[in-house]
Amino acid sequence: MEQVASIRRLVADDGKERGMRVLEINSGSGLSFTVYPDRGMDIGQAYYNGTPLAWVSRNNGVAPHFYDPEEFEWLRSWGGGLLTGCGLLNVGGPNTANGERHGLHGRLSHIPAEEVNTAAGWNGDGIYTLTASGRMRHTKVFGENLVVTRTITTAFGDPSITVRDTVENQGFAPSPLMLLYHLNLGWPLVDEGATLQAPPHEVAPQNAHAATGLDAWSRITAPVPGFQEQVYYHTLPPDQQGLASLRLASPNAGLAFRVTYRLAELPYLVQWKMMGAGEYVVGLEPANCYPEGQEAFAKRGLLRSLQAGERIETFLKLSVEQLA
Repeated sequence: MEQVASIRRLVADDGKERGMRVLEINSGSGLSFTVYPDRGMDIGQAYYNGTPLAWVSRNNGVAPHFYDPEEFEWLRSWGGGLLTGCGLLNVGGPNTANGERHGLHGRLSHIPAEEVNTAAGWNGDGIYTLTASGRMRHTKVFGENLVVTRTITTAFGDPSITVRDTVENQGFAPSPLMLLYHLNLGWPLVDEGATLQAPPHEVAPQNAHAATGLDAWSRITAPVPGFQEQVYYHTLPPDQQGLASLRLASPNAGLAFRVTYRLAELPYLVQWKMMGAGEYVVGLEPANCYPEGQEAFAKRGLLRSLQAGERIETFLKLSVEQLA
């Protein structure tokens, strides 16, 4: 089976990613992707039959020891990739909350995982499954004690990835919890003529600049030099299982990418529309918050708090679909 579906455990050996653990996963369906245990079990590059799915930043792969938590310096070590975890105490811009200064998008993506395990084999239903798991500790002396256990699963012949996170407050006091899954799609999926597709739902612009493009939120243009990013908040309807989904359909690539998530824990979907030349990317971001920073989101009265001993489990499914 390793000839057609496998997980390889490797270590990067060059540049800023030197020494970083890498898991190469091939599902045998045409879908292959990398997982970075030293970057919070993020998902990096991903391909379907050789076609790139993810947007990769100019930073490319960066090991966690280059992380600078100050202000917007997160952007110097962000490699993009198919999935970046944002949180757990802050999502959005730098701000001060409860006397603590938080940098852009928090620390989760730069926390190395422990107890990293991989497994491949037949389950009781006769399906050959491939699984990677790891645990990240978001902790501080006299501060938070949050533990995230992530399990990433795919199966032989299945062009999809399931991501399940269990987030537990192992401390003795309540803790804020902000969590956003930054899914980053790039060329050739993101291309002129591609569209975002979803059931009818409410779409709200983040600010006045985004409002100027509200009527075109779903349409992908060619790259535009000097384009200023636009962010939209989507409130999608649930299906009978309490799940919501949205997809990017790209006729030129002949593919669509769908994200499905459970609304109970992740009630919001944030769309990042960045049509800039050199930064040409669409972000689809299920979240339990808006990316406005802990301080501003708390003022809305919507900040999620995880009580001592409480745990939640989130669910994401990332699927590739062939267009007729």
